[in-house]
Amino acid sequence: MADAPERLRAQQHAFTAHLRDPHRVPAPADLDPRRVAVYQRLLFNNLLGLLSNGFPVCVRLLGEPAWAELVRHYFAHHRARSPLFTAVAAEFVQWLQAQPVLPHPSLAELAHYEWVETELYQRAAEPLPAAPGIDPLQEPLRCSPLAWPLLYAWPVHRLGADDAPVAPRAEPTGLLVRRDADGGVRFAQLSPLAAHLLILIDEAPGTTGAQQLRALSTLHHLDADALIEPGTQLLQQFLQAGVIGPLPAVA
Repeated sequence: MADAPERLRAQQHAFTAHLRDPHRVPAPADLDPRRVAVYQRLLFNNLLGLLSNGFPVCVRLLGEPAWAELVRHYFAHHRARSPLFTAVAAEFVQWLQAQPVLPHPSLAELAHYEWVETELYQRAAEPLPAAPGIDPLQEPLRCSPLAWPLLYAWPVHRLGADDAPVAPRAEPTGLLVRRDADGGVRFAQLSPLAAHLLILIDEAPGTTGAQQLRALSTLHHLDADALIEPGTQLLQQFLQAGVIGPLPAVA
């Protein structure tokens, strides 16, 4: 009986492989097909329901049959890294981003956009405190942990609508998703430059606004001096809205 654990492990692997991909992997011969079918429906429908609730616009974009087929493919080929239900959506987004071909070319970006809202709802963080009188050009800045600047090739905030674009625009779509003090998640469209500026601040906290504006002008081949005045006004707006704030002093 020394090999009993190995036999049990092999049986479990054969059973779960069938549950993941019942059309291609046969069920173990000694199992009741009716009971196996119950497990098949239970597991797949739980995953389908969970992902459909988390990505309703993706479902609308693809249609329910194509969406279910995509989820079936995901269930068959993806190996989850976390047992937590809250991590399922994030792993699904990462899986979509790694796929060379998708049912719709915008799907990975759209799923990421939908997931951001859930992630901000769950994020254990506090809004940035008010910081009146701050000179954003001279002060080391940081992005609020409850503000998420985004740049997409597709206008993801329009997808799923009856008049949704059928192709990406000439320039990227800039968006800001943020959770307010009341717990509500808000969405706002930004210019690509404004979104990129926030992304730079988020990626390099502690850099001054002047340094970030110079970096932005270099990346976009703009006149750095001409960018100072409108850039300062933009940074001040972000400060007043709590989207950015000064980096706290180290004690």
